Amino acid sequence: MSDKKPKPRGLGRGLSALMADVNAEPVSTDSGRPPRNAEILVPTEKVQANPDQPRRQFLQEDLDDLTASIKEKGVLQPLIVRPRDGGMYEIVAGERRWRAAQAAQLHEVPVLIRDYSDVEMLEVAIIENIQRSDLNALEEAQSYKQLMDKFGHTQEKMAEALGKSRSHIANLVRLLHLPTDVQTLVLDRKLSAGHARALITSDNASELAKRIVKGGLSVRATEALVKKDAAGVAGSSSAKKPKSQAEKDADTRALESDLSAMVRMKVSIDHKPGGESGTVTITYETLDQLDELCNLLSR
Repeated sequence: MSDKKPKPRGLGRGLSALMADVNAEPVSTDSGRPPRNAEILVPTEKVQANPDQPRRQFLQEDLDDLTASIKEKGVLQPLIVRPRDGGMYEIVAGERRWRAAQAAQLHEVPVLIRDYSDVEMLEVAIIENIQRSDLNALEEAQSYKQLMDKFGHTQEKMAEALGKSRSHIANLVRLLHLPTDVQTLVLDRKLSAGHARALITSDNASELAKRIVKGGLSVRATEALVKKDAAGVAGSSSAKKPKSQAEKDADTRALESDLSAMVRMKVSIDHKPGGESGTVTITYETLDQLDELCNLLSR
């Protein structure tokens, strides 16, 4: 008896088929069992939300507009769901339509049923949100981090499969290193992704974010503010900080952020000015993180 285990599905395998599901047009049938691309109607109360939905915020104004449209024309695009226990269905894509259908007091919604794995479900949810609506930059970053944390995918593989550049994914994931209050401002759309990226290298991000929102500063003005603040901080603390740390340039700090996002631990780079050598320090907070780092370095 063979004890070989099935090879796990790599990110992006069959991704074109998943994208086709997102854009699928309903196909009618006269047989008793619906074909794969046929939509069926299921009771609205039998559908439940996906707890790993990339979108965390649903703007009420958008939902109100969609509810009005559904009241007039119905749900034109079927939800994608997967079967769960007790005759329930879990939403893979289309939670906004489901919420609006509930508000419109529809008793049934059209769905396409798929037997997706957890990783396929998350991929489709990300694709659907990125393609169909303005997914918040932080929500998109959290989605990518979910793929890395839950399924061990690298930024390179995600970039290739999802049609994004690695730098795009790396820059978004770096937003998750911002203080919680700054992330909240991004989620509330009081700060744009451009503002947030400018704040990543700042040691005073929370205070600067308040000034940016209050003053309604542009991204370019924010970059100038961050640079001015960094120069002031470096000047006032040069006696307390080692010279190499005070002179750390923006490229080095950006590289530190990229490496921190990749290993999910704090990374510090100290490069000797004018030389080719330096040190890289990785700080772990738990023994589990140390084990994770050892496994990562031994691959």
